[in-house]
Amino acid sequence: MVAFPGISSTADGSEAVVWVEIHISQGACAYPITPSTNMGGGYQMAVANGQQNLWGEPLAFLEPESEHSSASACEGFALAGGRVANFTSGQGLILMKEVLYVIAGKRLPVVFHIGARALTSQALNIHAGHDDVMGVADCGWGMLFARNAQEAADLALIARRAAEEAETPFFNVQDGFLTTHTIESLCLPEPELMREFVGDPHSEHRLRDLMDPAHPIMSGVVQNQDSYMKGKVAQRYFYDRLPAIVQQVMGRLHDLTGRRYGLVDSYRLEDAEYALVGMGSMLETASATVDYLRDQEGLKVGSLHVTCYRPFPGPEIVQALQQVKAVAVVERLDDPAAQSNPLTAEIKAGFADALAGAAGYPAVKRAPIIYSGAAGLGSRDVRPADFVAVVDHMRRQKERRFFVLGIKHELALFPDREPDVRPPGAFSMRGYSVGGYGSVTTNKIIATVVGDLFGLKVQAYPLYGSEKKGLPTTYYLTVAKEAIRVHSELKYVDFVPLNNVNAFNLGNPLEGLAPGGAIFLQHQSTDPAEVWTAIPASARDTIRRKRIRVFALDAVKIAEEVASRPDLAQRTQGIVLLGVFLRAAPFILQRRMGEEELYGAVEKSLRKFFGKHSEQVIQDNLKAVRRGHRELFEVPSGVIQAAA
Repeated sequence: MVAFPGISSTADGSEAVVWVEIHISQGACAYPITPSTNMGGGYQMAVANGQQNLWGEPLAFLEPESEHSSASACEGFALAGGRVANFTSGQGLILMKEVLYVIAGKRLPVVFHIGARALTSQALNIHAGHDDVMGVADCGWGMLFARNAQEAADLALIARRAAEEAETPFFNVQDGFLTTHTIESLCLPEPELMREFVGDPHSEHRLRDLMDPAHPIMSGVVQNQDSYMKGKVAQRYFYDRLPAIVQQVMGRLHDLTGRRYGLVDSYRLEDAEYALVGMGSMLETASATVDYLRDQEGLKVGSLHVTCYRPFPGPEIVQALQQVKAVAVVERLDDPAAQSNPLTAEIKAGFADALAGAAGYPAVKRAPIIYSGAAGLGSRDVRPADFVAVVDHMRRQKERRFFVLGIKHELALFPDREPDVRPPGAFSMRGYSVGGYGSVTTNKIIATVVGDLFGLKVQAYPLYGSEKKGLPTTYYLTVAKEAIRVHSELKYVDFVPLNNVNAFNLGNPLEGLAPGGAIFLQHQSTDPAEVWTAIPASARDTIRRKRIRVFALDAVKIAEEVASRPDLAQRTQGIVLLGVFLRAAPFILQRRMGEEELYGAVEKSLRKFFGKHSEQVIQDNLKAVRRGHRELFEVPSGVIQAAA
């Protein structure tokens, strides 16, 4: 048993970071930019609500006129001895770069939380990419990469403690939207753990007031030829000790929580012949694919997640990969003018040092073949099938060492099979709606209810688009007894809700729907025969062949009748879906749960998401859920088979 196992909960990566920072920091300075906005907004809400940190201090939040100014504000906050945070992404992070060098040079132990985002190079994209964080990798900051919401929270603590012990600022990086906005099951760090692990900002003597007039010191001075290089090289003292400090801090968290972290995380590499390497959320998909390839195809494959990119763990990477035949380093960016993409280049350099007998590296006689790939740029989907294609490419010893995944291109690898790598017994939903109808929020509420009420692992995320309201939206949910490691769009599902029958004209919404699964169709009629005839003939054939159950309901009518404010009627349609899900999913029947217990949990979740609104809005939403649950009807099998 460990002292602090965590508080079982559901949250996205943004909420996980906010939970940590509102307890341990004294303030935050930030300028909101997508997709890190929810972190800044969550912290600002805590300030508005009078939140105090663990030491009874009221939190402060400052929003200057730009990201550059917010970094300068953090610099001043830290110079005065304060424990401060920032939240940023993409162009915002790059705009800060001038100040980032200064913060590192002054040894200020701040922590910036990054929702990693593609940069505007050939086009504007607000989704996941690592070119923003790689653009500031030379600024002298520590850099930690989270794969999921749990790691976003834990690495926030590790980054803070390591920054203060090493007098080095840190980035805590998670993938934009794919982690910042994905609801997952996790164990939130207990306040008591955070108090013990991070420590009082006043009594730990790790924060120094460099602006104390009683103890004056010069900072940021001008230096000429005789001095500048001496001061710059002298800073190697701080970086030489940094790897050991990060490892010690990670070990301390493991002792207290049982959650293990290292500079790198090896998975099934002990006897591996091929390895998948990378950073961020897609490496969880890679590890799930590793299990499939080993268990179903007998291939000796492993994966390696580089949790700590700065300081770069060259010896640890070489140690983990020295025995494999080939390595594929998959990165969420592309820099075609460079020798290789950043992580690939540094891994190659690590093996070059090891082969040359560099101090600190394990002795090796050979290096593996190193392949490099670009994938997931701008949140382009990276599926298990893509990683299967990468492993096949390595096994065939193809001469082409660089590849891309997920698009049609002469450098692309194309999968020939699509494995289902969800946990055994998983139940998944893929929903089709329209932005602004409330379905995305409902998906998050469903995950929260199921996670809290049934004690199951959940993962809920939307396929966000920058167009937002009024255009088609796809959202995903998986529920399982075990941890869910698939950070990709779901092909294999058990339930498909359709906001409109026109979804059949936008593709094949029944693709991957399991035999015996179910669909829900928004329809104005209560006549099962009319609902059935509204479905296109090709889809009806699939439904009959797979024996898919068909449910229907007029959620629009319920929303209009329930919403006390006309402007909320459209969004209330999505809330009706919660009642539909609770009727169509197997959890209620398996648990034999009464309505009082069920709707008590639903109301708790509704208050979490709509607490800023009036009590009437919460009760309207609860009524919408009840009616969706009670009024849903199923098209009888007799109607379905009679039309064959």
